[in-house]
Amino acid sequence: MKRRDFLAKSVMGVTAAWLGSRSWAEAVAPVAGKFSAADIVSLGKTGIKTSRLACGTGTAGIGHQSHQSALGIQGLADLLLQGYDYGLRFFDTADSYGTHPHVAAALKKLPREKITVMSKSWRRDAAGMRADIDRFRKELGTDYIDILMMHCLTDDHWTEKCRPAMDAISEAQEKGIVRAHGCSCHTIGALRAAANSPWVQVILARVNPIGSHMDADPNTVVDTLWTGRAAGKAIVGMKILGQGDMRSRADEALKYALSLSVLDAFTIGAENRNEQLDLINRIGVAHA
Repeated sequence: MKRRDFLAKSVMGVTAAWLGSRSWAEAVAPVAGKFSAADIVSLGKTGIKTSRLACGTGTAGIGHQSHQSALGIQGLADLLLQGYDYGLRFFDTADSYGTHPHVAAALKKLPREKITVMSKSWRRDAAGMRADIDRFRKELGTDYIDILMMHCLTDDHWTEKCRPAMDAISEAQEKGIVRAHGCSCHTIGALRAAANSPWVQVILARVNPIGSHMDADPNTVVDTLWTGRAAGKAIVGMKILGQGDMRSRADEALKYALSLSVLDAFTIGAENRNEQLDLINRIGVAHA
């Protein structure tokens, strides 16, 4: 039995409670009142289309390591490949997660043009950002990065102070080695600056119903994201499970994320194959 056929049969078993006699193709296709992790969505005005759920690789990601990097290169690559077989086309990585080699190992076995790779740099200067872009592409084993983010911004005035790095990313986009750019924010002031910046094409924002590890309370964050969405920016959610605080309330967290029409997609870092399958299943049965 081919690997893809085996995995398709496996997910059938995991989701048997709601699939009934439907085919796998029907299972991953959007239907009224239903969502799928594999739904293909458009990311704002970037022209990028990818899966609703991104395979996160940075749970507690800092210092070039994360819970996912701890799986080892082959272990995480296999997890990403399983996600691909279930329709997940969005790989979320970053320099600080230490998972570029792991993503590269998965990309070697996949059609590159079907995968959206998002990575993030802490650089705030032009030379450093150019060096990161070149290094990231080598580490990822790819000629281009689909989405490059300025990582973990906290300054209310970052769009002024970080202009050299922003210009370096824009240059890379003009050369075709970055398809879209944006930022992740860790204060409400930085998030507001992102929502109002003409430069930002993609916002990666922390959002969950209990306000865990967020820039502000959920309503304030969502209102800010709508400002960005109204300007045509892509909005990608993170911390959907509150960095684990809602692990035992996953259905509630997922239903909340799916109810937010401001979100184009969201990223969650599964830490093993069963957890990934469980997330796919829960999204499949969640109602907005």
